Amino acid sequence: MTKTHDNRAWWLVLPVFLLVAFSAILPMMTVVSYSVQDIFDSSTRFFVGADWYRQILNDPRLHDSLLRQFIFSGCVLLIEIPLGIAVALAMPTRGRWASLCLIVMAIPLLIPWNVVGTIWQIFGRADIGLLGYGLRELGISYNYASNTRDAWLTVLVMDVWHWTSLVALLCYSGLRAIPDAYYQAARIDRASAWAVFRYIQLPKLKSVLLIAVMLRFMDSFMIYTEPFVLTGGGPGNATTFLSQTLTKMAVGQFDLGPAAAFSLIYFLIILLVSWLFYTAMTHGDQK
Repeated sequence: MTKTHDNRAWWLVLPVFLLVAFSAILPMMTVVSYSVQDIFDSSTRFFVGADWYRQILNDPRLHDSLLRQFIFSGCVLLIEIPLGIAVALAMPTRGRWASLCLIVMAIPLLIPWNVVGTIWQIFGRADIGLLGYGLRELGISYNYASNTRDAWLTVLVMDVWHWTSLVALLCYSGLRAIPDAYYQAARIDRASAWAVFRYIQLPKLKSVLLIAVMLRFMDSFMIYTEPFVLTGGGPGNATTFLSQTLTKMAVGQFDLGPAAAFSLIYFLIILLVSWLFYTAMTHGDQK
């Protein structure tokens, strides 16, 4: 008996392909086109090949911003992933307290990024901010506007405050998906709390943690609004990350060719590191 295939279902998928083409592929091709041209105006362009890529790869601004970006993203992952797991383990599992905790944990995620930067800009001010005033009363010198260390710590704490809830909620959903039979077997074996976490909860959270690590790395690596509102990239260039360097190049200086090459390199770095994270975590599951 010959099985017939009805290909009319592809017509239902066609709108999705068209939407992706207009929202992602065509803009990407435009950026690729700009990255190999020297553009003077709408009618005067010269093909320069890979010159902009060579210039950007040798640009110290890229090197400095990239180093700051990797340090920041590494600190974010080292703090937010363990902290999110700890918060998820401490959250109640049943009753009204569980619902209240879920609501409270979701509140930071609902605040727009520019509002988060404004909140911490006011909160950390040495003259009117609660954090700045409290530290000053304790005899601690703190000024994120003029001190590089204070600016870094403020941006990092701000990101931890804003996004740890996401990791906690993801881990909480993963913990709730673990069948009770595993815990019953652990109680029969009189396993300690650490043994339950090490051999039951953590292995079952690997897929959730993969999602959490990927999301937090990509988002922290593309951070722009919060540090821009809080510090403006300062003091000096201390908190100027890759996205801010790219924006200055594209919008401030209107160097479309170098900015296009910069953005493609930026995209490839994110893609490569995300692939390395994914490969490392999934390869560990196969052992």
